[in-house]
Amino acid sequence: MVLSRISAELLSRDWYCLIHSYLAMHIPDGFLNLPVIIMTWIITIGLIAVALNKVEAEYQDRTVSLMGVCAAFIFAAQMINFPIPGGTSGHLLGGTLAGVLLGPWAGTLVMSTVFIVQGVVFQDGGITVMGANIFNMGLIGTFGGYYLFSAIRNQVGKNKLSGMVTGTAIAAWFSVVIAATACAIELGLSGTVPLPIALAAMTGWHILIGIGEALISTVTVTFIWRTRPDLFYHPPVKSKSRIQN
Repeated sequence: MVLSRISAELLSRDWYCLIHSYLAMHIPDGFLNLPVIIMTWIITIGLIAVALNKVEAEYQDRTVSLMGVCAAFIFAAQMINFPIPGGTSGHLLGGTLAGVLLGPWAGTLVMSTVFIVQGVVFQDGGITVMGANIFNMGLIGTFGGYYLFSAIRNQVGKNKLSGMVTGTAIAAWFSVVIAATACAIELGLSGTVPLPIALAAMTGWHILIGIGEALISTVTVTFIWRTRPDLFYHPPVKSKSRIQN
């Protein structure tokens, strides 16, 4: 009964059109209130600062070139939209993929760079709310996605393709749904859209978009596993020839 009332309200009011136009989660300026903007900026800047220190202290020089290649790939892949029912489309976010390949710290810097370029150069999302956009689309997937992936991989098989693929698929899907939920909560707390409507629209659609995220991420991970398994943040402890078999 509650869901029926929400669905009716979605169809009868402009809020549904508002959310439907921004299903990619790129929040424009003016959609979040000041407390939410400040909170998301603090979290984002804090995590980026820690990531910079971690990468400088722990990562090898080779990681820098890998970060550039990964950023370019994710940026290009995000330009490709895939259709979903309802006349809309989704695209790769890439946070979990960046975490799997580079680890949570270097992956954080890559995703932050991608969304800064998108916001500043291509006006894809607002400038004042860039902290929220980076947090939602980049940091949730990179940190949450990586640690969920790592836990599943260890359970299924750390040095097996099945563990890598299963962990990547589940973590990528969850990262998109959680990111959409965070975006909906921010819009609800800002008074832009009633929270139940924001959650119903954003989370509902991104359950489907997450499937595309999982497929793209697992295809990419499988290809790298079979060609250059040494590129992973924690490479499988096997020879290349055995992995390909």
